[in-house]
Amino acid sequence: MNIVKRSKKWNLRLSRKKPFSVKTIAAYILTALFASWIGTYLDLYFVGNEWYSFPLRPYSAIFTINIVFTLIGLPIFTFCFLYFMEKLNIWKKGAFIIMASLAMSFVEKQSEAFGWFVHHNQWKHSYSFFGYGLFMIIVWKFFRWINSIMS
Repeated sequence: MNIVKRSKKWNLRLSRKKPFSVKTIAAYILTALFASWIGTYLDLYFVGNEWYSFPLRPYSAIFTINIVFTLIGLPIFTFCFLYFMEKLNIWKKGAFIIMASLAMSFVEKQSEAFGWFVHHNQWKHSYSFFGYGLFMIIVWKFFRWINSIMS
């Protein structure tokens, strides 16, 4: 009798989580490529207009931007961002974007302290906050658009 009660307690339900489908993985990859492309061109624009620069960067004789950030950092950030955004309701998505924008502004300030990043003296970090927020909204909309096409 005791064994029967225990087995009912330990009766495991199947998880309702859907595994990643090929379409979902493709949407993640396409969105990460899109984010990397947009990030690269934004960096080229802002560096070209001398709003900021990357004093320490790989292949500095060839590239004026930090390609490690745009080719590795942004895609990883995008994968994580999309993963969490899919799990949140609308209000939490907005709060998440605000918190991530604040975090990115903080990371920029820390990067300046380490000498990896230098802003023009007229740059305001509120530009970064609003810029990253807009960037994340565009990336999220692109991801949803890609998903709607692939469905």
